[in-house]
Order: sequence, then structure tokens, then C-alpha cells
Amino acid sequence: MKMILVVDDSPVVRSFHINILKSSGFHADGAGDGADALEKALIRDFDLILCDINMPVMDGLTFIKLYRSQQRKETPIIILTTQEEEIHRRKGYESGANLYLVKPVQPRNLILHMKLLMGDTQ
Repeated sequence: MKMILVVDDSPVVRSFHINILKSSGFHADGAGDGADALEKALIRDFDLILCDINMPVMDGLTFIKLYRSQQRKETPIIILTTQEEEIHRRKGYESGANLYLVKPVQPRNLILHMKLLMGDTQ
């Protein structure tokens, strides 16, 4: 079963996404900021990461850059944020994200994007 890391500083949003993932057959873990996420990602491998941008301690873009620099280039990362501006989207892709989605995202669409990025075409 695929293991997903959900990185968001809002406990409500993080829990919401974890519940969506679990109800879709994934295992999921959460992190409240980029530093917490980096620590978890160094301990175990994840099949995909959902990451917000604006977070305390370490923001999502910094987390993604550090994660990518530590030999984790193959793990798909989806930025899931309220930041709609093109400059944020560009910075997201430059940091190493595979996909940039603006909240709110329909759960069905989120799962579809995740499966495509992980190579699951079923």
C-alpha cells in the first residue's frame, strides 16, 4: 500500500487530506511544517508528498528543495496551496514540485492526480 506524507500547518486541513487518502486506500502520515516533514522523510520513504507552501519554521518550497537535494529526486511532490499567483506556481515548479494545485481541490481529482504521478493507471 502506498504511503503519502501530508505537509500542512493547519491540523484541520492536514486531517481532512489524511482522511481522504485513507478512505481511498492509502497509508498517510502528517507533518505540520517543512522541518517536521524533512525529519519524517529522512526516517522513511514516501511514495508521494502533498505539501502546502506557507508554513512556520520551514516553508514548503524550502522543504522541497532540501528534500530533492538529498537524493530523493524520484518521489512525486504535489504542492497544494491557496496561493494562486503565477509567481508562486513558478517558484513551486522551480523548487522541484511535480504538480501545483490550488485549494480547494475535489478529492476525486486529487486522488486521480496522485495515482497518475505514482504510475497507477487503474
